[in-house]
Amino acid sequence: MSETKTNNLDYSQIDSISQIWPDLAKEYKDIVALHDPHSKPEEKLTYSQLYEKIKQFATGLQVLGIEPQAKIALIADDSPRWAIADQGIMTAGAVDIVRSSGAERQELLYIIEHSDSSALVVEDRKTLDKLKPELNDLSVTLIIVLSDEDLDLDTVVKTINFAEVLRLGAENTLKQVKHNQEDIATLLYTSGTTGRPKGVMLSNANLLHQIRALPAVINPQPGEGVLTILPTWHILGRTGQYYLLSQACSQIYTSIRYFKSDLKKYQPNYMIGVPRLLESIYEGVQRQLRSQPETKQKLAKFFLDISENYIIAKRTARGNNLDNLKPSPRERLTAGLTAAILAPLHILGDRLVYQKIRSEIGPKLKQLICGGGSLSRHLDNFYEIIGITILVGYGLTETSPVTNARRPKHNIRGTSGEPIPETEIKIVDLNTRQKLPNTQAGIVLIRGPQVMRGYYKNPQATEKAIDKEGWFDSGDIGLVIDNGDLVLTGRAKDTIVLTNGENIEPQPIEDACARSPYIDQIMLVGQDRRSLGALIVPNTEALAVWAKEQKISFTLPSPDASREEIKNSDLCCQAVVNLFRQELKREVRNRPGYRSDDIVGQFEFILTPFSPENGLMTQTLKIKRPIVTERYREIVDGMFEK
Repeated sequence: MSETKTNNLDYSQIDSISQIWPDLAKEYKDIVALHDPHSKPEEKLTYSQLYEKIKQFATGLQVLGIEPQAKIALIADDSPRWAIADQGIMTAGAVDIVRSSGAERQELLYIIEHSDSSALVVEDRKTLDKLKPELNDLSVTLIIVLSDEDLDLDTVVKTINFAEVLRLGAENTLKQVKHNQEDIATLLYTSGTTGRPKGVMLSNANLLHQIRALPAVINPQPGEGVLTILPTWHILGRTGQYYLLSQACSQIYTSIRYFKSDLKKYQPNYMIGVPRLLESIYEGVQRQLRSQPETKQKLAKFFLDISENYIIAKRTARGNNLDNLKPSPRERLTAGLTAAILAPLHILGDRLVYQKIRSEIGPKLKQLICGGGSLSRHLDNFYEIIGITILVGYGLTETSPVTNARRPKHNIRGTSGEPIPETEIKIVDLNTRQKLPNTQAGIVLIRGPQVMRGYYKNPQATEKAIDKEGWFDSGDIGLVIDNGDLVLTGRAKDTIVLTNGENIEPQPIEDACARSPYIDQIMLVGQDRRSLGALIVPNTEALAVWAKEQKISFTLPSPDASREEIKNSDLCCQAVVNLFRQELKREVRNRPGYRSDDIVGQFEFILTPFSPENGLMTQTLKIKRPIVTERYREIVDGMFEK
């Protein structure tokens, strides 16, 4: 294949994502499009096979009476069949409403009803059973099950399986549908951290903008491998897949359980992830380093420290150190000399340490694309040191999602990058809504072709989110530096206001504290208090190693231990408490922009990690702060009574 072949595919004249498949099937028919190594049996589909199944599914829907712009709820998780169903629905001109099969039952029923879905596509019999018997009271007249299970069901709604839909499609001819760029293509219900989800209406034009604009960020080649882990009911995972498939890449499905081993086994060139996944890879490397003999641990730490000084000096010399964007000529000269002196040691560190780390993570990785939250500074530094390129992007479900992204040749660590083509960013004062100059923080407003059509059946929320000039209020707090890069500093709704009137953005402080090897998860609290506090999920493995080195007795309480049992356990002994106080103090003080109000005064340990399964995180691994605060209200109140 020629190096620019994929980029020559012309998507300028199409009106729907579903129209990319004929050209892909023609030009790259034998390239594997989808590969699911964990399905039973293992599944592979070439681009020609994928297009054929999409056509069959779309035709089957038409035979079953689905009309253009009909609403179809797609309640399933990422798989080749999900991709076929999603694009089959769009090819038929219908609108899909996507959500995970693992979402809470009441949330799914609400989405099906609120979206006016007349048909339902579910992952399997188990998912369908979860939604009964209320389904009979909704407006659903057709159910398709993506599995091949027996469907001898006691339901009044017509129910067929995936194979039957494809059979109907194979026996009939697809009726061509006229697509309109302004038609709604999909509804995504935001999981959110508070309240009921809102249905984000994304048009064909919104989605097409992304595949037309993202070549400015990355340029994959036909057949290059992409490890996909983000769910496709999440807009970053979905748009990422659309774009990379439009470039004829080979998509490999993975999961939280397998992604580390799959990175090494299948050696993909790209992966899209969220900060928590990159944190998990980093923690795995740290665990491996701690398991090495002491001499090797010291050697690795020596090189990592040297390399951190090297990359910071190099950034300063080039004028792209976020902590010193306007260095004086003297500072540039000094930093340049420092970088030159440290460069040989950094190269030696790469040969002795970093190459081995890269080979363990993914030897052919070109870029890791990260979105869905802020990336901690220590992670940005770590991946730069070991030579893996991280391209951080920014956006929201309401913006399809990408609005900003770092590029390989313009990759200023700590930022979310420049706006992608046709996108405008404006920073305004939280109260006056007046535009602020560069380097002043305020609310981030966004305008561009990717901004949603609005919230479904919620004109009041739409009017509140998008002003008359088309500016979307992100709710994020950030600033734009002089070269146009966006720097995010927090969420307007997450801001903690202390009794002294100081506004604290918790995320950067939490990111700093998470650098400690003894802290697995942390959430700051302190609204209307004199100082900050924290709920901490300790890294018990690292803590046990520390206790052994200190020759301290350490037995972890059981996961279901009462608060009294936890307080009387080794976890809360004075030595452990002092350790965490030192860790918190050090990491907070070392954070750029440190203020005295940032110090965490009180903290309490909790043994149950925040997760989507227990309702304390969204499906995209963002902490649901109000829900966590309410669940641990007694503990939070108690820590400030000390």
